[in-house]
Amino acid sequence: MSDARVLVLNADYQPLNVCGLPRAVGLIYLGKAQILETKDDALRTVNCTYPKPSVIRLYTYIRKPYTTVKLSRKSILTRDNYSCQYCGKREKHMTVDHVLPKKHGGKTEWENLVCACRACNSRKGGRTMKEAGMQLIKKPYKPHFVLPNQYTQLVNSNLDEAWWKYLEYYIIN
Repeated sequence: MSDARVLVLNADYQPLNVCGLPRAVGLIYLGKAQILETKDDALRTVNCTYPKPSVIRLYTYIRKPYTTVKLSRKSILTRDNYSCQYCGKREKHMTVDHVLPKKHGGKTEWENLVCACRACNSRKGGRTMKEAGMQLIKKPYKPHFVLPNQYTQLVNSNLDEAWWKYLEYYIIN
């Protein structure tokens, strides 16, 4: 039971955190949160069966300070969902590529960095996309929001599909 993760949304439906199942059940039991999405399996006690939460929403709004997303290799890979922005392939070891190479005046900023597989990064080399005959699947952007470390760790493994409709605005925009 303790290894299951639950997405916690603020009262305004903004992603707030990821917590363990026992914490989520406690928040629901205390009347501090409601279940928005459930998993297929259920929680069973001797007398009752309860839905197993996947996404919960707090009844009370939690104020959090505005934080910007820090530019890092890990945040670029997370933004691009660990998939190559040139061919769409997902590998264990991904690289970060400058869309416009530094030698052509490209800067190290959100709008010029993408996740790339080793083969595509090598094929493109220090050339522009036009010179290399390559195209981007998605235009790079600065994300508005990335969940804390728990999300980053889950992206490549067991991210619950029910979470995406609550996360896509913050991650994909």
